[in-house]
Amino acid sequence: MNGILYGVGVGPGDPELMTLKSVRLIRENRYIAVPGQDPVKSVAYQIAVQTVPELKDKILIAVYMPMTHDPEELKRNHEKGAAVLEKVLRQGNNIVYLTLGDPTIYSTFSYLQEIVEKDGFQTVPVSGITSFCAAAARTGTVLTEGNETLHVIPAGQHPNCGLDGPGNYVLMKSGSRMSSVKEEIRKTGKEVTMVENCGMPDERIYRDTEAIPDDAGYYSLIILKESRKND
Repeated sequence: MNGILYGVGVGPGDPELMTLKSVRLIRENRYIAVPGQDPVKSVAYQIAVQTVPELKDKILIAVYMPMTHDPEELKRNHEKGAAVLEKVLRQGNNIVYLTLGDPTIYSTFSYLQEIVEKDGFQTVPVSGITSFCAAAARTGTVLTEGNETLHVIPAGQHPNCGLDGPGNYVLMKSGSRMSSVKEEIRKTGKEVTMVENCGMPDERIYRDTEAIPDDAGYYSLIILKESRKND
């Protein structure tokens, strides 16, 4: 019997936002996969180990996920990572793959899931709290109400993404091109809230476009809401 690959969301940063199910799976399984070349330096590991100290005694599997837009390099590394996981799965061992937020939202797990499933192995995504839900709660922001729509956009990859449509917007992965993203925001007239490193010790909250630093970090999430000043 092959093992099962679990994609476990550990939430956005606050270790208290890990789910009971994610904690149980980490405790029950010996093999823990972590994105990165050095597992203990991974943000996902550093979050989880605060809630599950026994994670230090697990067998850690490093899965290298480069920060690149080169599709060929990404494909090669995804296949290498899947091959490492499949070797352990073939031995009948389950693997818990730790991922930030939720494994179905812009997660490295999704690439591995596709390959591993294609090769005949079972995968199980395990939901975690998303960064945008955590950021909304942290700032007291209502993401949607009534018949409002919500758009989730990886703004770092699409800085000219058109934000002037109806509804509210979540801009993820904005840090790498923050200056361009801010230019787009200014055109919208929408109310702005940004959380940098949500739930982490160095968390920062901004409620004005001009206050947002151009050199904001990778884990910067922006919420745009329809202005209600004239309501």
